[in-house]
Amino acid sequence: MITLKEVKENEEVKALVKAADFYLERVGYTEHGSRHVGLCAKRAREILETLGYSKEKIELAAIAAYLHDIGNSINRKDHSQSGALIALDVLDKMGAKMDDIVKVMAAIGNHEETEAGLPITSIAAAVILADKSDVHRSRVKQKDKSKFDIHDRVNYAVLHSDLKTNKYTKIITLKLKIDTKFSAIMEYFEIFLKRMVMMRHAAKRLGCKFELVINNTKML
Repeated sequence: MITLKEVKENEEVKALVKAADFYLERVGYTEHGSRHVGLCAKRAREILETLGYSKEKIELAAIAAYLHDIGNSINRKDHSQSGALIALDVLDKMGAKMDDIVKVMAAIGNHEETEAGLPITSIAAAVILADKSDVHRSRVKQKDKSKFDIHDRVNYAVLHSDLKTNKYTKIITLKLKIDTKFSAIMEYFEIFLKRMVMMRHAAKRLGCKFELVINNTKML
């Protein structure tokens, strides 16, 4: 089977990741480039490794996480579905097995809460948890703080973001350190509540519970 390393080195993939980030920057979104997808791949891998999944599923989860946002190269709307179809073409040309491609497509096509995404498989669940956990000030591209919208404020306020999976307690914890000078904690829930619900469902798919800890206080 193909590996994440091969996917990262593929010139088409590099162009798609760059184009997706460029488009989203133009329409005012936070960073969705190589930093974001690289972190998502790392976290998706760590989740399934910790829970003892097979090497094949772990690799496919990392690949799906790395490719999950390439549909943004076309448009933000329905980017999960367009991204899945782009991944089909790219991975097929790379020589991946169709059975593996379909698993990656399903994970990409179900990662977005605004597009009726569901953690239908363990791979999809890992991608959801990895993607929705990436909140951090390094994602903010707007340099002028006076022009921050609520998404900029919330991301900029997050000084530290960590996702940990405990294989013994079967708890997946998103731990955030938020500087409340830039954003009230309530604003986090205002824009990310659907994400937290989706993460809870994803953790359940993996036989785990989801916890959210903000500034050392358990919120969920």
